[in-house]
Amino acid sequence: MNYNSTDSVAEVLAEKANSAHLKLDENIEWLKQQMSPYFLRLNQDESDALSLLATSLHRLENYKRLTLVDRPECLMLAQIDEKGSLYRTLHNIPLQKITYLEITTSFGQLPNSEMNLEVVRCNFNSTGHRSDDDQQQTEVPAETIANTTEAMKVLDDGFDVSTIPDLLGTIWNTDREYVRLSPVKRIARLLRLYSDTENNGGIYLRRETTSHGEYRISFGVTNPPHAGFVVQLLEVFQRLNISVKRSYAQTIDHDLSPCFLATFYVKPRDEQPLNAGSPLYATLKRELYNTQILSTGASSYRALVETGLMTGNDATLITAMIGFCHTNLAHSDPDLFDLENIMPAFHNNPSISGQLLNLFYTRFNPEIDTKDRKSDYEAELTKTLEMVESFNSGRRKLDSFRRTIFSCATSFIRFCLKTNFFVPEKHALAFRLDPKYLETLDASFTNDLPTDRPFRITYFSGRRGSGYHIGFSDIARGGWRTLITQSRDDYITSASTIFKENYVLAHTQHLKNKDIYEGGSKMVAILNIDPRSTAEQRQQYLYKLQFGFINAFLDLYITENGLAKDLRVVDYYGQDEPIELGPDENMHNVMIELIAKTAKERGYVLGTGIMSSKQVGINHKDYGVTSIGVIRFAEVTMKSLGIDMHQDRFSVKFTGGPNGDVAGNGMRLLYERCPNVAIKLIIDGTGALFDPEGLDKEAMSKVILKTDLDGFDTSALHVGGFMIYRMQTRKEDMSVMYRKLIMTESGIEEEWISTDAFYKLFNNLVFTVETDLFIPAGGRPETIDASNAERFFLKDGTPSSSVIVEGANSFITPKARTMLQQNGVVIMRDASANKCGVISSSYEIIANLMLSEEEFLANKDEYVDDVIVILNRMAEQEAEAILLRYKQQEGAITYTDLSNKISREINSHYARMFEFFQANPERCNQPNHISAILNHMPSIIRDNKKWHERIDRLPKKVTYAILASKLASAMVYAGNDNSLYEDLIDAQLKRIK
Repeated sequence: MNYNSTDSVAEVLAEKANSAHLKLDENIEWLKQQMSPYFLRLNQDESDALSLLATSLHRLENYKRLTLVDRPECLMLAQIDEKGSLYRTLHNIPLQKITYLEITTSFGQLPNSEMNLEVVRCNFNSTGHRSDDDQQQTEVPAETIANTTEAMKVLDDGFDVSTIPDLLGTIWNTDREYVRLSPVKRIARLLRLYSDTENNGGIYLRRETTSHGEYRISFGVTNPPHAGFVVQLLEVFQRLNISVKRSYAQTIDHDLSPCFLATFYVKPRDEQPLNAGSPLYATLKRELYNTQILSTGASSYRALVETGLMTGNDATLITAMIGFCHTNLAHSDPDLFDLENIMPAFHNNPSISGQLLNLFYTRFNPEIDTKDRKSDYEAELTKTLEMVESFNSGRRKLDSFRRTIFSCATSFIRFCLKTNFFVPEKHALAFRLDPKYLETLDASFTNDLPTDRPFRITYFSGRRGSGYHIGFSDIARGGWRTLITQSRDDYITSASTIFKENYVLAHTQHLKNKDIYEGGSKMVAILNIDPRSTAEQRQQYLYKLQFGFINAFLDLYITENGLAKDLRVVDYYGQDEPIELGPDENMHNVMIELIAKTAKERGYVLGTGIMSSKQVGINHKDYGVTSIGVIRFAEVTMKSLGIDMHQDRFSVKFTGGPNGDVAGNGMRLLYERCPNVAIKLIIDGTGALFDPEGLDKEAMSKVILKTDLDGFDTSALHVGGFMIYRMQTRKEDMSVMYRKLIMTESGIEEEWISTDAFYKLFNNLVFTVETDLFIPAGGRPETIDASNAERFFLKDGTPSSSVIVEGANSFITPKARTMLQQNGVVIMRDASANKCGVISSSYEIIANLMLSEEEFLANKDEYVDDVIVILNRMAEQEAEAILLRYKQQEGAITYTDLSNKISREINSHYARMFEFFQANPERCNQPNHISAILNHMPSIIRDNKKWHERIDRLPKKVTYAILASKLASAMVYAGNDNSLYEDLIDAQLKRIK
């Protein structure tokens, strides 16, 4: 119909508006009757939106969707309820963090329609419904607390109501208006879900029935994914054919660990029961928990879940296999075994992927009858091997490539001894593997690894990263570092080398740990973070990965009578495994304490002893324990070359900044002990600082253990000194320029140098600056390798530093070490020089096992003093042993090879003795054996009889290990081959009668 005048159109509009007005009362009544009784109440702050909905209700079917509110902090939509409508709507919302979600579906059909109404509200701001007036009231009203407490007593009479004020206060600070507007019963349910989530490992699910014939599904998660998570949850319901009628979800801000709390009112569309024991609920439970591990953005999700080929759970397992194959194969050939090449092997061959799943389920599904498991598994294994061997798509090279991948995946399953895959409430997957799987790989995949094989390998797979823990002994300890990448390419590159890097670090740690009862291990994880993330989000992602991995770790290694305590973990190993961790890169104090607390609460065999450098412990940086060994090694080594560091003038260069643990404390100790030291060069992540006469001691005192290198006052430089800044740049046309400050005769001058000039200088300084001593105490592994080692020598062939004491692990490759030493450089390698950090941690764990927290804190100063004496003695002992053997061998064996030889000798004796004591446990109770154990202890325990009985608190395996360690090191340091052979002859003669 056409109208020829504006007035005509206006008249029609007036009639329609009048008609809508006549319908208004009817529509409002419909909203009151057909929507949840909370709908109008909870949305009263958006009265204009409700008014628009009321006036448009009878015509909504014509619109399909009506936008009621569209502001940066809030979006509110009304739409027709159709299958998948919720998922589609939220899927199309920009990827923002939803802090509050409300979904309401009408009980009945819309006026003049056969369809129901669906209203969606999303808040994106961090303050929820809070109004300006709310800012004035910071405390929860007493009446609100009292009413909530009474409601909780009715809801759950076993709930600890004393926690309500704190719990309610946290929610109040996030969204006060929601607390005010919501019925007290709802607030009580929200608090219970919050408490259950916090007290159950950061993830919790509850199912209840309602009076409306619906099911109430409550789901809580700490540190949830930031964007798209709600959509992922709704996708699970849609995929399982479960209709969501209403939903309320909030993200509660709490320090760096926000908590997502959601309640869904649902009905299965096909009338399937959703009872506690029903198959549908079991599937729903697995899928909801699985959202913590598998992202909707993951390739396996798109290729396997969205296409209906697999469940989310199975796609998660396939993702883990892909990651395992990539990390085990790519380190030898990263271009061929690129992640993007490995994924299609699984995604495009669902028959083999499905068979691998069958094999895994047969081996580990706890619900399978154990009587038939072995024979069923053997049958599935045979079938799998045949499928892999006969895989043929007609493309010879590609088929050979994919058979290699499938063989690796098969070995992953065959040699996996336990996994937490069948534990639903998890944040990450963990797999404990027998390292024998490495022997099933082609030699080309292991030739670049140390020849020694680990005792155990544990693989982790999570939503935003993966990782390994590799240990070379039954009882093992070593640090946990997390590498943070900020793009997919960066992540894939790091993942390509993570296994090799971890392996080498763990092996080095094992050589280093020769003087303590724990063998060597290392844990390395990679976290992929969107570069657009805020600093707060990056922190939360880091903690989520670390919290997920440590709980997955505990799922496997918390045991009872040797077997995994959680019966959902099928255990083919069957022994306790006391594994200790320590802080390394990106391990913050808050997570150190949380890991220790979690391990104790969950019942780990070592309790808080799982982690070192705790508050109730010996913090490495506070006491400089690693640097104590590094500097003592330097003192002994330099003295052997005629330089008394305590009296003579000498020069030194460092990699690693003044605020770093090893470098910073190394500088502190040098200034304290060596009055004539000249620190000429320091390089860290913020830049490089050079002074030809040695850096000013007073200026250095203002940055050591306080700030990074770029905080140094360059006005204190001598003429010729300079600082180049890695983080201070500016753009000139299309080029990035870096700041450089130089001290001249007339004072400080500023230059801006090109990227090429900066990195040429930055990367060359460590090779060219001449000093007596070089202490690499930071920087990336393998900085000096065979391709650049020759740059360490000057034009006349002399080295830029005659002595290198390695404070950082693997800074110099083995080949480069050999080249340097063959040309006159004395190198004290990492496994010897920086061992005191791990020795200190070992004694911290002994304190955790033998003393209460109160006892340790009361005696901490004396205990730490004792440990420092031990550290200096152990460093000096090994340094002198290496120098003595070098002299005896007349230089035929390099210093670093002698270090390896000593480590291997001790570790070999240790392994045999540990096995002996494990087979003969009664010997540990003999007086001379007890005396040996006490001799290992700090003097505060050794010399005080009241502590002697505490030996009984040590786990049996730890007792065996201490005896083995003490005897093995004494045999090497205090004895020699002739004396040992003489003792053996005397022992045999006594047996002859």
